[in-house]
Amino acid sequence: MRVHFIAIGGSAMHNLAIALHKKGYEVSGSDDNIFEPSRSRLEKYGLLPKKYGWFKSKIKLEIDFIILGMHAKSNNPELLEAYEKNIKVISYPEFIYEMSKEKTRVVIGGSHGKTTITAMVMHVLNSCGIKADYMLGAQLEGFDTMVHLTDDNDFIILEGDEYLSSAIDRRPKFHLYKPNIALISGISWDHINVFPNKENYKEQFKIFLDSIIDGGVLVYNSLDQDVRQLSEDCQKSIRKLDYSMPEYEIIKGQTFLISDEGKLPLMIFGDHNLSNLSGAKLICQLIGIQDEEFFASIISFKGAKKRLESLLEMKDRLIIKDFAHSPSKVMATTKALKKQFQNLSNRISILRWTIMFGAFGFLFNLLTVFALYLDELFLARVIFGSCCLSMIVSIIFFIREIQISTNALKLHMSDMDVKID
Repeated sequence: MRVHFIAIGGSAMHNLAIALHKKGYEVSGSDDNIFEPSRSRLEKYGLLPKKYGWFKSKIKLEIDFIILGMHAKSNNPELLEAYEKNIKVISYPEFIYEMSKEKTRVVIGGSHGKTTITAMVMHVLNSCGIKADYMLGAQLEGFDTMVHLTDDNDFIILEGDEYLSSAIDRRPKFHLYKPNIALISGISWDHINVFPNKENYKEQFKIFLDSIIDGGVLVYNSLDQDVRQLSEDCQKSIRKLDYSMPEYEIIKGQTFLISDEGKLPLMIFGDHNLSNLSGAKLICQLIGIQDEEFFASIISFKGAKKRLESLLEMKDRLIIKDFAHSPSKVMATTKALKKQFQNLSNRISILRWTIMFGAFGFLFNLLTVFALYLDELFLARVIFGSCCLSMIVSIIFFIREIQISTNALKLHMSDMDVKID
């Protein structure tokens, strides 16, 4: 089978190209520019175009079909040549569906959280030795490529993106997958360049729910009002399962999940990630994963790339990278960081107040001496009173800092060495 990719450099497109190459397809492609990591990965498999640009000469009659990426425009020279030669042109979501018609399709959708939940499910399945096909838009540790297609696996796990399929197919990608099992993590108006208002954007998720196969299952986040309303209003003959926030604690600067197995240390943190974990757990249950297996696997999940990803940890600082490209995602990420390091933030604030009132006390002491020098006895007494009050407040804050530091030492808290600017 011979396939050509127009806009092969996209995050999903280049992964699909590599997957088909591994499957034995004869793969070619074009793009006007390709960035990392797509470039290196395509080069590794001998799929990197020798020259950037669009070339009609690449569109040969021997090509069985062309997969069109969203980056390519409707007047793309290669696309027009394909029309001229009557070669079949499809988007990659269409192709994914065609390849998975006989499988149980699990589609994870939502304005935020879909990448992380999909990654969690894939991580757990991989840890449990359960083979499944998959498509994910972010890199995940333990996986060479983020698209995997076989003829044998029963399940396929798909990240359901609500953005348009291609320049010639204006349907959102997740409308094409027809899931047997679907999940919606949240709805927050996004992609305003193609969805002019929130109602139009929400309508895309309603259509997604309507595309679930009869007898299928919908898993939804009950914490999101729009998601809950759409899910409850859905009249499809499907089973509905809701999830919310699991019980957890933050101890020693680390998040622990409270379960029947006890307190489980996690490598992720933040309310949004804990909620995502609940959704992933339900999906894994539907696939056949027992709770014990899920918990044993999820504790080693570090997160997908660019999702609260720890880039550098040192004694005095922590650098985190996050792909928060919309206001709701920025808010969730900021809230997670503040909550995770709340104890440390309190310590820094107390130290600042201690130093500030100590400095005021020192200043008032100098002014007292100056007032005495001017023989202003009453003024000197007032200023000295302020000096004493400032020093008392400073001492109170200092004692509180000693208490927190002592507790930190007793608990061996690692945040003793962390600095917040």
